[in-house]
This record gives sequence, structure tokens and C-alpha cells, in this order.
Amino acid sequence: MHLKFDPAYPAEVAQADDDILLEQVQHASFAYFWHGAHPKSGLARDRSGRTADPANDLVAIGGSGFAFMAILVAVERDWISHRQARERVNIMLSALEHTQRYRGVFPHFINGNDGSTVPFSRLDDGSDLVETSFLIQGLVCVRQYFNSASAEDLAIRERINRIWRDVQWNSHVKPGRNVLYWHHSPKYRFARNVPIQGWNEALVTYVLAACSEEYGIQSDTYHDGFARNGVFLNGRDYYGVKLPLGADYGGPLFFAHYSFCGLDPRGLSDQYADYWEQNQNHSRINYLHSVHNPHDYKGYGANCWGLTSSHGPKGYLASSPASDFGVIAPTAALSSMPYTPRESMQALRHFLSLPKGKMTGRFGFVDAFSPATEWYARTYLAIDQGPIIAMIENHRSGLLWKLFMSAPEIKHALLKLGFQSPHMENPGNQITAEPLRQFI
Repeated sequence: MHLKFDPAYPAEVAQADDDILLEQVQHASFAYFWHGAHPKSGLARDRSGRTADPANDLVAIGGSGFAFMAILVAVERDWISHRQARERVNIMLSALEHTQRYRGVFPHFINGNDGSTVPFSRLDDGSDLVETSFLIQGLVCVRQYFNSASAEDLAIRERINRIWRDVQWNSHVKPGRNVLYWHHSPKYRFARNVPIQGWNEALVTYVLAACSEEYGIQSDTYHDGFARNGVFLNGRDYYGVKLPLGADYGGPLFFAHYSFCGLDPRGLSDQYADYWEQNQNHSRINYLHSVHNPHDYKGYGANCWGLTSSHGPKGYLASSPASDFGVIAPTAALSSMPYTPRESMQALRHFLSLPKGKMTGRFGFVDAFSPATEWYARTYLAIDQGPIIAMIENHRSGLLWKLFMSAPEIKHALLKLGFQSPHMENPGNQITAEPLRQFI
């Protein structure tokens, strides 16, 4: 199957089949990671242009985790063959094996040519635990997908296990503080000083950190650190919808996407929340904010919504109902497809009706736009393109949720941290609280 992203005119869009449109949008976003990948490493460029590649070698580690997931979707959708997928995955793994790491933890950005660290900022010139966790999330899915007894698949699994096993998650615990820290610098150590706590995009970081026997964390680091023993609880109503966790109005929508490209929120719960309810309500609040439109922004409404981090007219920004700059990011509504399918499809159809030469390009929808000022980004971001593919696929088939949650280490970690999930209830695969050395 070879689909070309070619948005129809509004009258035709109104008659198009939902599944065809979803396929087109996924396929167009996949092209970012396939045709738009870094030419040597095969990893994901941090950003790219609507009509041309950037003149640099900047690769995003978290975005590359989403690239691995996108490749699996492409195989299942017959856009590429298993052989093509294996070839690209092996190129990407070779690049990762030669990437500069810090106690096994990857930096935020690397140079795609040689794997050297590209500092994110002056104090952030070393390891980034959250970006590393998004990478490992994708690698876990790849390992579970290539599960045959062939020598090729066995080699892929072994390479992934070595990369995963070498991550020293506990090296990001500052002495005397029972919480994971986002950044560590070989020169400035913890000077960046950002604890990974409160409700945000990093739940999967704690789950993966609990997997490792040698370099892992104990359950109290999750409860004391991330959950802060319940301090991240919310429980208030916004636009008539109760929000279990997090900041007022829920924060940017990527909180409901990044960790949940792999973690299946359906039936996932612990002592703090039901995570399906959390993400569904967060998405609905974000949608209702545009419907109510308290700032009276032109163009907002039931078919034009979605606030998250994205490019903006004056640079990168983090949008949410509590911090609304009038900039809509298509990834916000599209990646919420599992949570708000009707509202997300309304937005998709509306985005397709906007000016082709501005709203779309070689990789589908541009990163963001402002209805009020008629500004359109000329760029794409890996961390926005990736969740579009992954979350729409989880809505359509549950593919990535099934793969990630099938890993024995993930089930063990969730049990260790006090979670419940239907994926942990398979009688044929009982999980105990004992270390699973054989899997790692």
C-alpha cells in the first residue's frame, strides 16, 4: 500500500471514510521518520521543514523512540516490508551503540553523524533520563515485535537488551533525595536541578527505572518522588469534568501521550488514579476549553482544538488551557484519538479543510497554526509527529500497547510500583515480585 497525503477539498473531506483519513494521516507522519530521517544514523531529526530538510545533523533521542514505534506501524500497515524494517532498525541500533552515553543514559540531542552530545543548554550537556525513557519505550516495542526464532530477530533482541541493561537509572537519584532527576552533567552534575515529580509526561520513566535489577529504583522512589505521596492529586472540576491528577486544567496534552504510546492506560490504575479516566478527562477538558473559548480567539471551537507544546510564531512554546497563546497543534487533538475519538475526528476533518499550501506539506500537517492570526508553522517536530502515528494506531488496533505491555519486565515493574492492569491478569503468564534477571 502506498498512500500519498493529499488533503481533499472540504466537500470531499466530509464524505471520506474515517479509516481512510486516519491511514493517510498516519502514513504522512510516518514519512517524517522514514524519508526524513537523519541520512547516516537513520534516527529522528529533532525538527524538519515543510518543504526541505534542515542544514544540520541534530537528532532527538526521545523522538527516535517514537521513530522505532512508527516503523512497526508501517510494517503492520504494509507501507514497508519486514526486511526493510529490520535493515533500518539495525542501522539505528548501530548509531545508538556508538552514541556518547553517561552511565548508560543518553543525552537529549546528539549529532547524527558521530553520536556526540549536542548540549541542550549550558547546564544540560549530559544525560537526559526522560528522553532516554522515551527511546527505551520504543525499543521495548521493537524487541517484542521481532520475536521469531530467526538469527536476525534474535540479534535485534540481544542488541536492544544490551542498550536497555546498560542504563543506570539510579544514577539520576541525587544523594539524600528519593526522587529521579531529569538531567545530570559530567561537569555540572545536578546543577540543572529538575526533579521528575508531579503529574507530567514521565510516568514511563519510573516504570522503566523499576525494571532494572542492577540499576533500578524501589517502589518508594515512585511514591515519594513522582507521586509525592499524593501531592499530585487534583480532583477538581474544569468545564464540568473532574481531573484526577495534575495542574489546573491538566497542562499540555502531551502529558496524556508520550508515556502512553506504550503504556496502555485502559484499566491501568494505582492508589492515586485510574489512568484511562485521567487521560480521557484531560483530553476532554482541553477540547472544552476551545469550545468555551474564554479568550475569544478567532477560529477556536468544537472542530478546532488542541493545546500542547509546539512551535509558535515567536519560537517553541508550551500551550495549555491555563497558558493559551492562541496556537493550535494538530498533534494534540490527533494523538488524543483513543480518548476523544469523535472530537478528534472533527478536528482532523477541519484541519484537512485549511489551506493546503500552508497547513500541510511533505509530512502531513505542519506542527502548529494560529487561527486568529493565520500564522502557520513551516516546520515539523519529531516529538509531535511520533505520537500522531502511535496513538492513532493504538486507537485503531492497540498494536503498541499490546507490544509494550507484553514485556515481562514491564509487568514486573508495574506490580512492583503498585499498579493494576488487565495485561497483568493473564493466567498463563503469572508475574511475581521476584527480580526477572533472565529477561534483562
